[in-house]
Amino acid sequence: MDQKEQQVDHRRPLNLHTADLDLAQDHVTRTFANHELHIQGSRSLDFHLDVVPSPRLTIGRMTYGADAVLYGPPMQLCYHVNLPGSGVSTVEQNGRSRTFTAGEAGVAFLPQAPVMVAWSADSWQYHLKLPKNLLETHAAKLSGHPVANGVDFDLTFDITSSTGRALVATAGFLYAELARPGGLGTLPAACQELESALMTQLLMTIPSQLTPELDHKPAHTPRSKIREIINYIDRNPDQQITTADLAAMAALSPRTLQVGFRETVGMSPTAYLREVRLDRVHCELVAGAASVTEVAARWGFYHPGRFAHQYRDRFGCLPSETARSGRG
Repeated sequence: MDQKEQQVDHRRPLNLHTADLDLAQDHVTRTFANHELHIQGSRSLDFHLDVVPSPRLTIGRMTYGADAVLYGPPMQLCYHVNLPGSGVSTVEQNGRSRTFTAGEAGVAFLPQAPVMVAWSADSWQYHLKLPKNLLETHAAKLSGHPVANGVDFDLTFDITSSTGRALVATAGFLYAELARPGGLGTLPAACQELESALMTQLLMTIPSQLTPELDHKPAHTPRSKIREIINYIDRNPDQQITTADLAAMAALSPRTLQVGFRETVGMSPTAYLREVRLDRVHCELVAGAASVTEVAARWGFYHPGRFAHQYRDRFGCLPSETARSGRG
């Protein structure tokens, strides 16, 4: 597939609903990648594709509403990540294959090999297209050296872990904000920061030849130890963590940990953990979580009044307002 086929206008949202197979195939080709589409069984096509503007990535949601099989040649210029929200998927590339149910795994397709995807009729998925040069440049920054032969992602990866759930939440948050009038799409600098965070999460979550380097612990200086603890909180905000626990993990005194956090992130470890958990709550509510109380409790906020106050201080609105917007 040539570069022209891979280009898509990121400046305008796309919302397509059709029963026309040729029209669906044409839009998916122009938005994501060239492919052949085959509909199986007796159900007719009920295709939905929603793509939101993003400066550097392509992010969308898609369902065929029927049992569908797609065959595609090497994408060459991009990596493609699927995050299933429902249904059953079967995927194949480079002699590897897997069948799984939504919620178990995500999929990472490499640029240099053909792909096969089969979806059940009830399947819908988030789709991320990441330009090859962009992702590999980002990987080089994280690893500290050029990624000469590309990133050799595993075909599928766990999304039930804390890092996997965080990746899905970030993708949903980015999609929702780009789709929302007045959202992050109006703030290009902020949008690019979130895109970078999403690429970092992809590289840290999906196993590849870079995983050992990206997981390598830096030299144990006090500053590097603080960074390690910050990364630990970012990856495990659902854990029961006290300042004493964190100090013990870093082999620092609680006082040194407190000072290090204030110098690095401008707040105490406890406050930083609360902010990360509030971000997770916000992501779930934006993505359409049904119950504010349930989401708040899942992230350790059990006092409704105090939680609402903390949430409004961080996001400028009440959690119930975000929930209504997400469901809308």
